[in-house]
Amino acid sequence: MGANSDAKAAIEPVTIVPTEETPAAVTCQCRCPCATAEEANGKKKTSKKSKAKSRAKSKKSKGKKKKSKKDESDDSDSASDSASASESESENEEDADEDADGEEEESGEKKVLAPIGSVSEIKNIYRSPKDDDGNWTWVDKYPEDVEDAAENEETETFAVLVRNVKSNDSRKKLEAHSIVVQSPWLKKALGEILDEYPGVACELKRLEFEAPFQPFLHRWTDLVKYREREDLDDKTKEHLTLLHDILKYEIGDNIKSFEDYVRNGVVSFKHLWMVLQPGKPVVSAFRGPLTAFELAETEYMSNNCGNFLRLRCDCVDYGGKNFGRYQEKIDIPEFIGTKKITGLNVYPLAFHPERDSLVEKLIKRGKVFESLAGHHYKSYNGKAITWDREGNEVAIQVDGRIIVDIDSFNRYSPYRTRYLNDWNAKDLERLGKHKDEHGVNDEGQLRLTPYHHMLARSRTRGYSLKLKKWLDFYIEDIAEITWNTNAFDKLVLPDDQKELILAFSESQLEGSSFDDVISGKGKGIICLLSGPPGVGKTLTAEAVAENLRVPLHTLSSGDLGSGPWEVERELQSILELVSRWNAILLLDECDVFLEARATHDLERNKVVSIFLRTLEYYEGIMFMTTNRVDNIDAAFQSRIHVSLEYPDLTSSSRRAIWKNFLRGATIKSGITDAEIEQLSELKLNGRQIKNILKTAQLLAARRKSATLEKKFIDTVLAIEKRRPGAPSNLTHYI
Repeated sequence: MGANSDAKAAIEPVTIVPTEETPAAVTCQCRCPCATAEEANGKKKTSKKSKAKSRAKSKKSKGKKKKSKKDESDDSDSASDSASASESESENEEDADEDADGEEEESGEKKVLAPIGSVSEIKNIYRSPKDDDGNWTWVDKYPEDVEDAAENEETETFAVLVRNVKSNDSRKKLEAHSIVVQSPWLKKALGEILDEYPGVACELKRLEFEAPFQPFLHRWTDLVKYREREDLDDKTKEHLTLLHDILKYEIGDNIKSFEDYVRNGVVSFKHLWMVLQPGKPVVSAFRGPLTAFELAETEYMSNNCGNFLRLRCDCVDYGGKNFGRYQEKIDIPEFIGTKKITGLNVYPLAFHPERDSLVEKLIKRGKVFESLAGHHYKSYNGKAITWDREGNEVAIQVDGRIIVDIDSFNRYSPYRTRYLNDWNAKDLERLGKHKDEHGVNDEGQLRLTPYHHMLARSRTRGYSLKLKKWLDFYIEDIAEITWNTNAFDKLVLPDDQKELILAFSESQLEGSSFDDVISGKGKGIICLLSGPPGVGKTLTAEAVAENLRVPLHTLSSGDLGSGPWEVERELQSILELVSRWNAILLLDECDVFLEARATHDLERNKVVSIFLRTLEYYEGIMFMTTNRVDNIDAAFQSRIHVSLEYPDLTSSSRRAIWKNFLRGATIKSGITDAEIEQLSELKLNGRQIKNILKTAQLLAARRKSATLEKKFIDTVLAIEKRRPGAPSNLTHYI
């Protein structure tokens, strides 16, 4: 055959003879334009429905048994007869399929649903019973084993409803799981019996208590007394008797144990909750001296260290703006047997052997705590609290001047802020009554009641000027400052210089109205004190602060860091604090920061620029000291209001310094005026004179001398002459 015949054959219908491998319903496999074998035989295209019927008939034909080869040859001999027979059979099957499809269309028609969430009804589904594997699901079927609710309109008519469960106690079959008080007469009575008990609101419609009925055990005595009152109506007495009998049966053993513990002053760990009544004051030496707290709640807990009872207790604290409550967590570790109640690390105030005197002491301390609200300049001598990197408390010794300022502590310290809770309803009621009697304080705040004084915290927070640390200070170690009224008089300076320094210092503290062209600029007073070491530069600033009775905040290079932005941040914070405290700022050895700028050191230039800009808007008093005045940047000269040069000390100046230090010595001086005159010829500065006298006093005390003699000073000078760099006249004197 030629190419045309091949092409013609490619588009002509192909008749597929059914075999074992090729069932009769197989569709056309050729690449002709026809879609199915039926179209190749000249049939019309079927619809989607007829295609589905063809697929169904194909499945039926696949289910028939395959014919043998012999049958196939017989079938081929009678092909015409079988073709006509299969054709009529196919028509019958098509009619049947059409009827079936019609039924499927009628029964399988999809229900049209409303949009999601649009039906204004409630649909209930129910939890199915668990299968053998413990699994369950949600179903539409209503459970068949559901019983009617036990609490209904009928049960609401009873005064008290007791919910019972099987008891684990061998002496009882049943025990109360909970009690529901429904009687209005009983609720009114319990409102007085359980007054101020935390977590109990007797005005509720359903007043429910769960075992072991702690409120009733803690107020059992009150319940018994109230029930014996003669002014009660019959209904109230009747209902109180019902409740009394129920509780007597349920917690009678606990009541006996509680009374026994109180009588003997001991308690077991299991029954600790009995003696610790919520809403009542407890005392504990928690993080300091003995302090009172109001118990909020107790809870038995455990961790890797064992079992313990956790007490959540409230104290009264100050948050920087207002007073409020702060909750502490105090744990009582598990112990074996019984233990004295007063031997616990926290116990009820009522068990303290000297309760009245302790309350009086706590109220007195609380009044001091209240008076320290705001910021105050005080003296301190004792232990204070700081914190390590993990937040653990560390005790350190502090001796010197401090600033009590909780608000600044919260804003500027790196340590955690204590956020207070608001007063509760009972607090507001007490404070309101106290306000009607005593009014408000100078800041317009409510005055604390004696009860809140008793609950006041034993520590307050602030800043140590000597250590330059934010600390927690104990109230009992805070004292008023003993001022050195002669400090400025003892300052060895010409009278005109002393008068000038006092003049601008006093006027600045009183509030000078002098201002720059730009508002808020140049309001401060900056004084530069220059001269050799030990001539009184630092002492001048200290004497001025002592004379004006204001804090002196000393600042050195190590306090501000090294980076420009670190310096700016720290300097800004310090200047804000100094302004708040109305303090004097002493910038010691200021040439470190104010050294003349150079083109090769950009970081140094940034630091100097920061100081120039900051000093321009500083509004307080600042003393700057240096012994290298020539190295200071020229831009600072115009920002300095007073510049004082301190020359080397003269003989008369040294004589005055020797006398001043001898007059303040702890040991009586035995040095004559002639000996002082001789010592004044030594070229020593004020700091050296102080150190020599201090060492001589220690030597005199070591030799148990009642007076400080010149021989002790000579011994110290003999040692001093061997020091490198000792004055030449000192060697000559010795």
